[in-house]
Amino acid sequence: MQMQKDVHLTGKDLTQMVQLRPQDVGKYAIVPGPRDRLDVLMKKIDSPVRNFSFMEYTMYTGTYEGIKITGINGGRFSTDTSITTEVMCNAGIQNIIRIGSGGALDENIKVGDLFVVDEVIRGDGVTPYYVNGDHKTKSDKQISDLLFETAQAMGLNVHRGKAWTTDALLRETREIVEAKRKEGARAVDMVSSTLLTICQTYNVKAGSILAVSDNVITGEMGFMNPLYYMAEGNLIKIALELVKKLEGK
Repeated sequence: MQMQKDVHLTGKDLTQMVQLRPQDVGKYAIVPGPRDRLDVLMKKIDSPVRNFSFMEYTMYTGTYEGIKITGINGGRFSTDTSITTEVMCNAGIQNIIRIGSGGALDENIKVGDLFVVDEVIRGDGVTPYYVNGDHKTKSDKQISDLLFETAQAMGLNVHRGKAWTTDALLRETREIVEAKRKEGARAVDMVSSTLLTICQTYNVKAGSILAVSDNVITGEMGFMNPLYYMAEGNLIKIALELVKKLEGK
């Protein structure tokens, strides 16, 4: 017996499953990975309403200075990111801003700095099911430019360029890392490739900005460094300011 449907479960199916409608969400979504970062974001949003809770994901929609904004803890890795990104795209959200974390592949990028992702080297296991090998995964230029300009205007240490997304955190060997650096990667994460690629397939504008948590080249680990946690807070401020600029405010 063959499968009864061409695709067992689609993004549209998921969106209907959580009973999410286009009128329930904002034109803009801000997408942290962990739930605690989402909780901080929601404290800055007026009258947030929970759209749904499904497994470990929760989505809220409220307003910020009169602008309707959706927030969701959108996943820490490529597989769960693909689920939440499909839901956001199928719900009709038009602009998606990822506020994540990542490691530096440049000794001059420090823990607590910020990195705006312009383009991604795809090393995840999800996107080959969406696009072919020569597909160029990029952020929306307007969003990237505004993320970078906003961070600079706030006096923060911010970098930009190409990132590498990997699913194998514990296999970042010297040989693999140096090969990615030769391809131009200056940062590494586990999400941007999947989120940006799926958004491209739906023609949804998207960008990604990372708080630097560690440096792969120097070996510095900053996950307990106060500078890293300050950078996490700055991501939220930057994303909210970006929404205002996109809205012409």
